[in-house]
Amino acid sequence: MTARPSPPDQMRLALQRDLPEGAEGFVVSDCNRAAHQALADWPNVIGGVMAVCGPAGSGKSRLGQIWAERVGAVALHGAEAALIDPLELEGRPVLLDDAVDVDDETLFHLINLAQAPGGALLLVSPEPPSTWSAALPDLRSRLDAIRTVAVEAPDDAVLAAMLEARFAERGIRPAKDVIPWLLRRIDRSAAAAVAVVDRLDAAHRPVTRALAREVVEGADESGELFDRRSEDVP
Repeated sequence: MTARPSPPDQMRLALQRDLPEGAEGFVVSDCNRAAHQALADWPNVIGGVMAVCGPAGSGKSRLGQIWAERVGAVALHGAEAALIDPLELEGRPVLLDDAVDVDDETLFHLINLAQAPGGALLLVSPEPPSTWSAALPDLRSRLDAIRTVAVEAPDDAVLAAMLEARFAERGIRPAKDVIPWLLRRIDRSAAAAVAVVDRLDAAHRPVTRALAREVVEGADESGELFDRRSEDVP
């Protein structure tokens, strides 16, 4: 379990973060459907706290950002949450990414504020709150009671969309068989999609399956982000 740092001196800062593009382009599939549906009409009038958890590169932060944009939430990230006066957040929805890195006292205040009219708190973290360490007994009971929805590693539909988006950003039109081939060969994460497209782009050659094989095999040898799950696939 992860220990939280001691809270720094309190400061009054405007910590609303710039959010990336909204729901457009977000692919809903089996790996993220439950979390997407859970957030679709939350918090409504009930407010409270919810957590979205999942592995690195699964899209959980993007899902949280889409929610924050929809409801006008204040977006905070990790330990920086301790730098804002909790009273400034009263009656407002809050997105807290990397929530496991927040100190106990700050997290306790944010959870309590989420119960006020107009308040809500969405926690984003790799692990569910029930697994976090908590020295404050009152915080422990609150963490154990938080509704948690999981986002799984990207499935083929989501990973294909990630690859298509990264290729489009660079103006690359890969051969039709490249993305299906890559789906069998790279890790199921946003980081792996970015890494393999970066390598293909850097080759300055037409993006064919032969080039994809060359890039993935080179990455395998260097121990980078790729996973040869289908050795029998040519």
